[in-house]
Amino acid sequence: MKKRYSVKSLEEMPITAISFSTTEGNETGEWRSQRPLLDSEKCNQCGLCWMYCPDNAILPEKDSFQISYTYCKGCGICAKECPKGAILLVKEKR
Repeated sequence: MKKRYSVKSLEEMPITAISFSTTEGNETGEWRSQRPLLDSEKCNQCGLCWMYCPDNAILPEKDSFQISYTYCKGCGICAKECPKGAILLVKEKR
């Protein structure tokens, strides 16, 4: 049975291998095998893609969102979370 933790602050969390820093120093876009394409006509600007992106590769713009392919790994979480189907994953061309 897994041990569950109940903590009230970050300082109470157990030591883990998780990094709380950003990936700004790691240009991970070259790892990508899939490229997300955002259809701004379908996008309702809900921000779920931005919220769930583990690499902060989706940036809010004034009328839409921008995908930073420098940091995007092509994991597909953004496409999975998009309620409008505005993000399509295509095979990355090398």
